[in-house]
Amino acid sequence: MREFRVEVPETELDDLRERIARTRWPEPATSPGWTQGVPLDYARELCSYWAREYDWRRCEAELNALPQFRTGLDGGGDDTVEVHLIHARSPHPGALPLLLTHGWPGSVVEFLDVIEALTSPPDPRDAFHLVVPSLPGYGFSAKPTVPGWGIERIATAWAQLMDRLGYDRYGAQGGDWGSLITSALGTGAPESLVGIHLTMPLAERPPDAEAQPLTVAEKEAFAARESFQKLGTGYSSEQSTRPQTIGYGLLDSPSAQCTWIVEKFWDWTDCAGHPENVISRNRLLDNVMLYWLPGNGASSARLYWESFKRRRLDEVPVPTGVTQFPQELVRLPRHWIERRYTDLRHWSEPKTGGHFASLEQPEVFVDELRTFFRPLR
Repeated sequence: MREFRVEVPETELDDLRERIARTRWPEPATSPGWTQGVPLDYARELCSYWAREYDWRRCEAELNALPQFRTGLDGGGDDTVEVHLIHARSPHPGALPLLLTHGWPGSVVEFLDVIEALTSPPDPRDAFHLVVPSLPGYGFSAKPTVPGWGIERIATAWAQLMDRLGYDRYGAQGGDWGSLITSALGTGAPESLVGIHLTMPLAERPPDAEAQPLTVAEKEAFAARESFQKLGTGYSSEQSTRPQTIGYGLLDSPSAQCTWIVEKFWDWTDCAGHPENVISRNRLLDNVMLYWLPGNGASSARLYWESFKRRRLDEVPVPTGVTQFPQELVRLPRHWIERRYTDLRHWSEPKTGGHFASLEQPEVFVDELRTFFRPLR
């Protein structure tokens, strides 16, 4: 476990600005708004701000104010990947260790605005020691050099990480890929987990699905899911089949990497039509920078190639809490979730929020974690 600091050379920031200045922009879309993707005027405005006004050193200092480390994990395989993590311990010695796992196109940036509230709450009995790793091939973690780093192997690596930190009893939370990895941890290492909290749990359609009619809200959720599958899954088709091909453009062009990510913050947030309605421009770009600076366009996409069409939905026996936000990508009926998560202790449906819960609704996110884990400590 080696201490780590983010120290980006100024030459890399100069290179970024020069590349943005040389962007070869397409013509405007032939239909209005976001119907064909990020509108040209917003893409140019955002990238211009990125080059001329955005301050990476602010985010760098924010990260470096937290204890960061790198450590080699093998996840039960022959090769090792150096994983970056934030390890923010609470000042309260009785705090519960909590593992937070992000997904794509997120990063540890998702959790920066909730770390203080989780580690130093008003009631010390709600305190957490936080472990926030970057997925292999994401952020400042190293990139896998051989295949095999899918969901289950990352979950095994996370169990190794918590053991290395001296935590033999802890909680875990995740959304997006983090939800699947956290669930796999609940299946593979239930003896160490006091419980898991998820914002996007997945489960198989039960064989007797028609036996219990869906509510109006559940029908609306299925209609939204069908629309997403028709209009919003091009990214996953490309990343799960040809991650190397899309990687060339994402690593070479900052405007490509930026728009590839920011489009999802428009589509997957509860933002009333514009991502900056719920997440600040600086925070959006902080997250993009954790893809651009380490050159993670291809390596982050490979997780889709490894796991997207091979997702296991094994039974999860540990105490589970679910917070289902109204603009989450997949919102399955509770009775479907209960078949897989056999010890479902908490179910909540906030009135606002989307896929990036800790960024969009940090206070709700924190309150949900406190509420779920409080009786499990």
